Amino acid sequence: MKVPQELLLCAGAGFGLTALLGLAVVPALRRAKVGQTIKTDGPVWHMGKQGTPTMGGVMFIAAALAVSVAWGLWKGDWAALTVFAFAAVFGAIGFLDDFAKLRHHENTGLSAPAKFLLQLSAAILFTVLLQYLGHLRPDLAIPFLATELHLPRTVYLVFAALVMVGTVNAVNLTDGVDGLCTCVTMPVALTFALLAARTDNKVGYGAFAACLLGCLVGFFLYNHHPAKAFMGDTGSLFLGGAVCGLAFALDLPLILVFAGIVYIIETLSDIIQVTYFKLTHGKRVFLMAPLHHHFEKKGWSENKVVAVFTALSCLGCALGYWGVANLVR
Repeated sequence: MKVPQELLLCAGAGFGLTALLGLAVVPALRRAKVGQTIKTDGPVWHMGKQGTPTMGGVMFIAAALAVSVAWGLWKGDWAALTVFAFAAVFGAIGFLDDFAKLRHHENTGLSAPAKFLLQLSAAILFTVLLQYLGHLRPDLAIPFLATELHLPRTVYLVFAALVMVGTVNAVNLTDGVDGLCTCVTMPVALTFALLAARTDNKVGYGAFAACLLGCLVGFFLYNHHPAKAFMGDTGSLFLGGAVCGLAFALDLPLILVFAGIVYIIETLSDIIQVTYFKLTHGKRVFLMAPLHHHFEKKGWSENKVVAVFTALSCLGCALGYWGVANLVR
């Protein structure tokens, strides 16, 4: 399949802007002493990361905004800005969370109920907006079966809101090793860009996905091990919003079962660990959760964890693309 040149341009612009912004943002975060606080009950080998600038996600958020606005002005198509706005709401929630952590000098930000209510509100508003724009129908495209499951509108809205909130938090949970969330999300963004390129009326979403891919590559220059900057909840919640926003904007939410396989595994490992720990009064299934920490305790280097998990993400994305390519409309 031939990728439209304008999508390649968006990816290049996202990369260039993020890379350039990092030259100013990282030193600015250092001067502002916006350093990461490492949990005392987390991996002890991560304590050396204490003080590494966090909230670095602002650099790829700013770049994505610039490209989304430029696309709209160039093409008269504001689809990219629509998904950006949705992701930015989650990024703002993450920013509040990061700010609360920095203010209290600990790794505890907004309360769980407050974050859930804010995220749920954003998800509901976005699904209503997509339906208003005619880009969302109460039909679930089933991968590999070339069929759709019709749901009552109310049921679909509840399903969509819960999947969005779950996806956002799953992506956030994956951000625990230098470069991990960044690299795992790259093939996801590429998949959405390729799927959007197969349509005539949703290429604007592809522009955002391509831009996101470029932004992540640019951010990786500063986020690879040993990281010069972390994306923080500001960045990871933005990415979660972008991932689920694109899935629903393309009317293909079930692709997340495949493209989001790493996010799902990470979340399940955490749920299993906590549940088993409570049921057995202290026993564990994994050496540490989420799963990336388990493999670190098994002796894997951070680079190996990133490489293996990214390969798994690529496999899941390839399966997801294959399963839904003929369902794109």
